[in-house]
Amino acid sequence: MCGFVGFTNYINDDGVLLGSMMDKIVHRGPDAAGSYVDSDIALGFRRLSIIDLEGGNQPMFNEDGTLVLVFNGEIYNYKQLREELAELGHTFGTNADSEVVLHGFEAWGSEVVSRLRGMFAFVIYNKDDKSIFGARDMFGIKPFYYTFTENSFLFGSEIKAFIAHPEFKKQLNEQALAHYLSFQYSPTEETFFKGTYKLPPAHYFTFKDGKLEKTRYFKPEFNVVPGVLPFYADEVDKTVRESVEAHKIADVEVGSFLSSGIDSSYIAEAAKVDKTFTVGFESGDGDRYNEIGFAKQFADTIGVENISKVITPEEYWTEFPKIQYHMDEPLADPAAIALYFVSKLASEHVKVVMSGEGADELFGGYRIYAEPLTLTFYDRMPFALRRVISKVCEYLPKVHGINYLIRRGKTIEERYIGNANIFTKKERDTLLKSEAAKSAPQPKILCDKFYDEVANKDDVTKMQYLDINMWLMGDILLKADKTSMANSLELRVPFLDKKVMELAATLPLDCRVNTVSTKLALRSAAEKTLPRITAQKDKLGFPVPIREWLRQDEYYGTVKEAFTGETAEKYFNTKGLLRLLDAHRDGKIDLSRKIWTVYTFLVWHKEYFE
Repeated sequence: MCGFVGFTNYINDDGVLLGSMMDKIVHRGPDAAGSYVDSDIALGFRRLSIIDLEGGNQPMFNEDGTLVLVFNGEIYNYKQLREELAELGHTFGTNADSEVVLHGFEAWGSEVVSRLRGMFAFVIYNKDDKSIFGARDMFGIKPFYYTFTENSFLFGSEIKAFIAHPEFKKQLNEQALAHYLSFQYSPTEETFFKGTYKLPPAHYFTFKDGKLEKTRYFKPEFNVVPGVLPFYADEVDKTVRESVEAHKIADVEVGSFLSSGIDSSYIAEAAKVDKTFTVGFESGDGDRYNEIGFAKQFADTIGVENISKVITPEEYWTEFPKIQYHMDEPLADPAAIALYFVSKLASEHVKVVMSGEGADELFGGYRIYAEPLTLTFYDRMPFALRRVISKVCEYLPKVHGINYLIRRGKTIEERYIGNANIFTKKERDTLLKSEAAKSAPQPKILCDKFYDEVANKDDVTKMQYLDINMWLMGDILLKADKTSMANSLELRVPFLDKKVMELAATLPLDCRVNTVSTKLALRSAAEKTLPRITAQKDKLGFPVPIREWLRQDEYYGTVKEAFTGETAEKYFNTKGLLRLLDAHRDGKIDLSRKIWTVYTFLVWHKEYFE
């Protein structure tokens, strides 16, 4: 696991600029550094040594030195690909998985990306024709950013590395702010930095003669294969365990995160690791925000060590600005901070951990996926009548039950934008001052292209497909990569594997979710080796007591200070912000997610613009 940065039209300053850009991402690779420069390009690399500790340094070259690679990630089928490439006549100078990518590109060109099983973002520079080939893995586990300046094409693992470049213009993208207020993350290819973009998951590009051409090489395809739950439970168990085994490849010790739920518990048991890691929060609300007890009990059951830490409110709020800095873009998911702390804890003991990200999206794990299956007397009313009622309710006070009536008068495409739906366009436009921000389209417009790709599927599949393409990359995997890499820790996600995806895409609906439970096939698979109480436990997902903290004087005051500050005054109607804050504090309604979304942006803005 590593990080890279590069730019075209090398600035001849004895490597000072490239060095300063590499220093911005030293946390991604503290073990070693390397660079390649010529008159046309500068490539910088930071290494966290996991496979071939002595021989896997980068940049890496092919046999005749015409191709130069910088690579971030892990390729789990690299040994098989290496054998295939050796039979084709390629010679290897290392035992590193990254060299397989380089020779694979020589042998198969852009088709190499479809052969790779793993997580990756990489660039290959061709010295002969001055072209650049780059790619990102099928789920977007590893980040890839790029931008154009007056004279250069910049690319790398983190945006913060670009800021050191003298031609990079640091300007806020105000439309990204509007989208973020609805989604709680940055949901499009555009980032919060105007003119800076994410390479989407499952895409590769070629840059030559000043032109960038992108190609999508993979789309998840849900095509149900009829079968019964016991059959699919066996298939899921076999496939997940094979993926876990593949993900264990390393020349260093591998550990595992462990919560009280099925996803991480299943991974930890299947991986047979020696060490697991758990965090919880101080709270006066029993074990609601602390999974340590459950995790330790499960760790004892499977005979592994559990190392845990209780996070105090003071630690959480103190570290929050630094964590937002590491994110590159604001992310209002409170669980990101918990993930940072458990990554920090794990990094004191191991270099690699496994985690359960992706199980919910692939196997149907979110409770909201059951919504289309829940039919009430109200749902039997004609849809046209429910739509009229929905429109009327949008103008009524937000009392208990009103949101149900609003949602039940809309199609799934109209009402579901992902797991987070923070501010409606009307709400955010009321708070925003900038006309540029207000001009951002309705949140659903950003989802339409993905809904169009599964227009003939059932509503649950539509929701899963949207989350795989938006929520998974924009929230789940962003925080997984940035919080682990901030602590120089490699995080591996065995559920997000091409073979697991192939199987999950065939599951019948009644093997995914029903009105009683979620992840039905996965839970049945897990029950083969996990205690039933663990396999059937409801999802918590790093619960954080933000709701309670915002009603306490100290943290209410911290947020109020931000809401009345100069930055808030620049971008928001501050009276509206204070109304949200006070209404939440008074206990009239839970507005913690709305408050936290705005506060997170203000903290992030201070890190990058003030």
